[in-house]
Amino acid sequence: MSETSAPKYIIKPFLVLFIFALISLPILSCYKAPITGRSQFIIITQSQENEMGLTAFKEVLKNEQISTNQSYNNAVTRVGQRIAAVSDTQNYKWEFKVIEDDEQINAFALPGGKVAVYTGILPVAETDAGLATVMAHEVAHVAARHGGERVSTGILAQLGAVGVGAAMGGSDPFVYEAVMQAYGLGANVGVLLPFSRSQESEADRIGLVYMAKAGYDPREAVAFWQRMDEAVRGNPQPPEFLSTHPGYGTRIRNLQQWLPEAMVYYNSSSKAPNNPITN
Repeated sequence: MSETSAPKYIIKPFLVLFIFALISLPILSCYKAPITGRSQFIIITQSQENEMGLTAFKEVLKNEQISTNQSYNNAVTRVGQRIAAVSDTQNYKWEFKVIEDDEQINAFALPGGKVAVYTGILPVAETDAGLATVMAHEVAHVAARHGGERVSTGILAQLGAVGVGAAMGGSDPFVYEAVMQAYGLGANVGVLLPFSRSQESEADRIGLVYMAKAGYDPREAVAFWQRMDEAVRGNPQPPEFLSTHPGYGTRIRNLQQWLPEAMVYYNSSSKAPNNPITN
């Protein structure tokens, strides 16, 4: 086959996306995470990212039981809104849901401001400040666009792996798979999003500042993770180097290191002190 008779199907949307990603890398990677200032590579728009988050959130909620405990719902919404109000986000339609599952000591966030908390984590939170540790961490994931970053790197990784040959075969399945993997959906619908350890640590640091700005004592974040460590002690845990999350000891040490930065915000916050959860 001569070069002039190449098949027309080589010009596929996925191939176009690949070329677009390469030529736009210097522009698209200049997005910076709040607080840390880390440069990020994101090749999807914020509106696309938010739409993906909304679609995924609806899918998760269809398969979960929403809690009718008004005290829990009020606490999660109250703390979540207070954290979101001081976060680096714009034009987000925040939603905070409580999922009835006492076995899940967990929470998750999706782009666009969609956050869910499992009832199993609320006894560990104990107070509004403890709950703020959870909510601020999740809000930080959204504010730092970690979901869009995961989708972008996932798409790029798949493109690099399969090359132009796979791009000729179609685009949608690859994009879909990248999105599902980035959001931790599929077989593991409803669990905490598997962000990398670096993103988890970044969300811890950003969240510590957010809870302080919202008037929640950031020192309570250390106490929360100590209680979390006790709550899951005895359960099988993978080695930290095989985990998507930092170990509890690592998290506690990092938080202690970042406390001076957060305390500056807390000491100047007009919203301190906080109130305990009303059960």
